[in-house]
Amino acid sequence: MEKKLPSVTIVVTPRERFSYTQVSLESIYEQTTVPFELVYVDGNSPSQERDYIKKQSELRGFKLIRTEHYLWPQRSRNLGLAEVKTPYVVFLDNDVVVKSGWLRILLECAETQGAAVVGPLMCHEEPIHEIVHFAGGESHIVVDVKSRRHLREKMYLQGRAVAAVRPNLEQCETELCEFHCMLVRTDVFEQLGPFDESILNTKEHLDFCMNVMALGQTVYFEPDSVVTYVPGPPLAWRDLRFYMLRWSNAWELVSLDRLKEKWDLCEDGYFKHKYKALGWRRRDAILQPLLDKIGLTNRRSLPNKLLMFGLLAPIEKTLNQFMTWQYARQHLQTPLSKPPAVAQPIKSARSSSVQTATVSQ
Repeated sequence: MEKKLPSVTIVVTPRERFSYTQVSLESIYEQTTVPFELVYVDGNSPSQERDYIKKQSELRGFKLIRTEHYLWPQRSRNLGLAEVKTPYVVFLDNDVVVKSGWLRILLECAETQGAAVVGPLMCHEEPIHEIVHFAGGESHIVVDVKSRRHLREKMYLQGRAVAAVRPNLEQCETELCEFHCMLVRTDVFEQLGPFDESILNTKEHLDFCMNVMALGQTVYFEPDSVVTYVPGPPLAWRDLRFYMLRWSNAWELVSLDRLKEKWDLCEDGYFKHKYKALGWRRRDAILQPLLDKIGLTNRRSLPNKLLMFGLLAPIEKTLNQFMTWQYARQHLQTPLSKPPAVAQPIKSARSSSVQTATVSQ
């Protein structure tokens, strides 16, 4: 009997850390019940994860793409997308664990509804599959009476217990799906082209979903498919450098500027809120654990605020700025001669070496 060829390729890419690599990859192989191809994009993981991924690629026969430098998400996805030959592709972050049947259910939704994009019930943190991160949402442009264009973004049911909301959730058309886990019909890229690599670290899912809908295509939410992404903290020491770059102020500012330019958006309260919150992930995942160790666990206390914003955050911000400038010089082909306050938008990333390991099935 002829073996059925997979209709889907899973493209795994780095999100913000590497130390959850083994748990995530084992979950894919243990909980996926339909045939699939897998492309693993490894952007400069530490030796522990590098060796594990390489060994798994040899044992399981998936394609491995490795770079000896860190990658931003859109670059990672484009490297993986270039290897996809199947009708569907799933983009999956490397800190995601999946529930049995997840992929079969996403594919069935895409087939029955003719959807271009399908997203699962997305949960976050451990214990897995218990707290909602995302259950569909909104992503569109609103024009006010002065003809100014505003971005409308809303994520449904975030923070709610899955057990409490699941009975009321149904498969439905939506406007938003996140790249933690996103199934896409591959022919969409024939019209849209590759992902916009000028969006370095935030809101790329909004941009993509709005582009899909602009084509007249649909985005669906499928609650019977359940996955969970597991963020830090705690972060392993070997994760810190990538985490700092991944969530750098400069990358976020470049991304927000690109979003405004691309969709002709006004600089309203949405963007001002983003500017005010710059660096919050690094403060929460890197600096606050340091304060916790010396007993300053109350973030609203005066000693906590003085030490955080008077000492630790300014030092970390300066270091983060230097790291971003150094990376831009080496890998973004930007003509920078000194550390800038904001990194320049990228033009290309062809200067970086990419290694591809292909193992036959």
